[in-house]
Amino acid sequence: MPISDAEATVMEVLWQTNPLGADEVVAALAAHTGWAEPTIKTLLNRLLNKGAIRAQKQGRRYLYSPVLARQAWVQQQSEGLLERLFGGRVAPLVAHFSERGKLSAADIAELRKLLGELDDE
Repeated sequence: MPISDAEATVMEVLWQTNPLGADEVVAALAAHTGWAEPTIKTLLNRLLNKGAIRAQKQGRRYLYSPVLARQAWVQQQSEGLLERLFGGRVAPLVAHFSERGKLSAADIAELRKLLGELDDE
């Protein structure tokens, strides 16, 4: 399911702690995003309509929890990025970052370790 950047910001709050009431989501986001309460509630409603979150009534309020797992969303986003920009191939992505000096020595060591683990399989 497509999740906008703003919706993903709301999802990050719910992935970290859930269930949360709308007031708690607003409190978590308003200070660092500058979004008003109605904006955040609109984003919660969009996510509900998409099926990315669920709401459970508790007294006079609703508690929101993610349905969409963060891992599934990250996989969807990364596969989409690879497909759109690099024809679905990982090597050109790594080459892109390497050519621009964006790979640290620690990144390179981690990549070597991953490749070694793949060779062992």
